[in-house]
Amino acid sequence: MPVRRRLTVMVSLDVAGFTRLVQEDERATLAELAVIRRDLIEGTLQKRSGHLFKTMGDGALIEFPNVEDAVSWTVEFQEAMAARNRSRGDKPVLVRAGIALADVYVEGEDRYGAAIAYLVRLQEVAPPGGIAMTHSVRWQLGKALVARFTRIMKTLKGIDEPWEVWVWPSPKVSSEEAVVPPSPRVDERDKGISLSIPDKPSLAVLPFQNMSGDPEQEYFAEGVVEEIITALSRVPSLFVIARNSSFTYKGRAVNVQQVGRELGVRYVIEGSVRRAGNRLRITGQLIDTSTGMHLWADRFEGKLEDVFDLQDQVTASVIGAIAPKLEQAEIERAKRKPTESLDAYDYFLRGISAIRQWTIEANHEALRMFNKAIELDPNFGSAYGMAARCYSQRKGGGWVTLSAQDIAEVRRLARRASELGRDDAVALSAAGIGLAYVVSEMDHGADLIDRAIALNPNLAMAWLFGGWVRLWRGEPDAAIEHVGRAMRLSPNDPQLAMMHVVTACAHFFAERNPQALLFAEKSMRLQPSYFMAAGVLAASNAIAGRPAEAEKAMVSLREIAPSFRRVPHPAAGRYRQVGRGPTSSGTARMNLCIWMHRTH
Repeated sequence: MPVRRRLTVMVSLDVAGFTRLVQEDERATLAELAVIRRDLIEGTLQKRSGHLFKTMGDGALIEFPNVEDAVSWTVEFQEAMAARNRSRGDKPVLVRAGIALADVYVEGEDRYGAAIAYLVRLQEVAPPGGIAMTHSVRWQLGKALVARFTRIMKTLKGIDEPWEVWVWPSPKVSSEEAVVPPSPRVDERDKGISLSIPDKPSLAVLPFQNMSGDPEQEYFAEGVVEEIITALSRVPSLFVIARNSSFTYKGRAVNVQQVGRELGVRYVIEGSVRRAGNRLRITGQLIDTSTGMHLWADRFEGKLEDVFDLQDQVTASVIGAIAPKLEQAEIERAKRKPTESLDAYDYFLRGISAIRQWTIEANHEALRMFNKAIELDPNFGSAYGMAARCYSQRKGGGWVTLSAQDIAEVRRLARRASELGRDDAVALSAAGIGLAYVVSEMDHGADLIDRAIALNPNLAMAWLFGGWVRLWRGEPDAAIEHVGRAMRLSPNDPQLAMMHVVTACAHFFAERNPQALLFAEKSMRLQPSYFMAAGVLAASNAIAGRPAEAEKAMVSLREIAPSFRRVPHPAAGRYRQVGRGPTSSGTARMNLCIWMHRTH
């Protein structure tokens, strides 16, 4: 019988406390299990198209054609077990159930592979009489079923990283897991997952309130906070959450203890900015998220032209409050002014505010602002880097086809940024992705990004760009490592879809198809118009032997990029070639990578 692989939905069942039950009454226990198997398992599987393919004493493995049937059957089974146990008094038989998408080897009636072992570990997380399912299963369920499950983070035996697991019924909180009540709408940026606190001092700077009474000054308040985050991030002894994640709390009344859990930090900084005429006031307070206690508070006032000195004062005071023994040299490293020209800096802040909107109109406005900043201060390295970033964003968004003149301009801007911003991580990382992605100077771009990370190890943007470059250089595991670091630094980042698609591509080219499928689906849920995610989703489904799902993804891909229709048929055929054998698989995957990169 030939051996083949396929992606399927698996349910693992196991009796909790089986050894104790057998020791107490072996004959009665085995007789009860036989009845359960006959009446509640084998007798009910047909209506949900389930297939019992393996039993293991007190356990069983069942295969289903889809997640809806798998979860529905498992809930029905556990409810039937609960009803049966009510008649057994103080001797209930409690079964744990685990549900997961599994990439398995199929040999006759048997299913095996590493995914089975992971499924068994998952089932062990379920409460007795309950269910545990993976994140990938949850995302394919309707709201009615999802509402019955609760999300937790749990470390499974033999697996280093915590897993996001959905359990039913709601468990009690232990020291190992964080419970998150289900909500009607859950996505990758939902609040609630507790992250572990890093060993070194960790903090998040929340958006400062704009007390100026002028909505037009919001960008200035944001810029002040961003400079404080950037300055703190340059201190290697600190773990600082990226701006994109901390700013998801803007305009919301927040509980600092909840923020500490969600971002995985020990401290939070709150404050306000008041700009009136030529006067500026910055207030700040440092709060311990574990106790809610205020550890430090201060107010800084001065003239508008002293804005950088005021930022330095806030930054130095925070560092002193968190780690009094930090060397003065580290505090000085936090005092980096982006430019001595306040007008140029003002334009730069407006450009940053625009480019984050991720539209072609805002992109044009951002480039105009960065060019204004350069006109006023020709030595402003960050402005050159972000101007180059505007072009790489245009290419990444698929909005325009860059001309030879555009590519030459990116080369000029990026090289100027790297010359002027030798100690500026933002300038170097933005220049690096421009050279690697637009100009195709891969090694030069990678070097600049690595220098940015060395300067500022807490800059999530640099780690994300580093992940892209590692992917393009054929280093998928390094790409996953870089993006993982970016997600830890900025767990609520608006660019999470991009982080997921890098991870999906990396797993795909490393021939880890189930993981590629999982992360491509995550990316598409967050950003349905992402070309690369649709491509990997189509290819992964094709490899998994799911032609209907592959064709659905191809339809999405053609809608996102109508020019895809004009790609020669042999290129499209690479989807089908991938994974057919050890000789052709790697080549086909690399061809697909090159094809998608060129097309996109």
